[in-house]
Amino acid sequence: MPHCIIEYSKELEDEIKPSQLIERVYQGTLKSNLFIDKDIKLRTISFENHKIGNEKIDFIHVTVKILTGRSIEDKKALSHIILDDFKDIDIKPLSVTVEVYEIENESYSKLVL
Repeated sequence: MPHCIIEYSKELEDEIKPSQLIERVYQGTLKSNLFIDKDIKLRTISFENHKIGNEKIDFIHVTVKILTGRSIEDKKALSHIILDDFKDIDIKPLSVTVEVYEIENESYSKLVL
């Protein structure tokens, strides 16, 4: 844990590689000091069709799924730390959002083969 899912507008690939998005989220997640590096799982999903209001604005949306047990302060800090790693992107306009979801420990199962 955590599972970090990075959704973004496909057009961003002209400016930034998916691997760079992954690295930014990885570094932010690591800086939170809530997780060890080997437990951080990351993946990207691009979207060709998207719209914000009545405009087509590029976006990055990061969903971080973590097991229950973290404080509100920890989750808020995690969200802000990840978001901070995107402040230097020089793509305008760009909407960047981060949300943290909890997964109930009782409903989470894992199998590594």
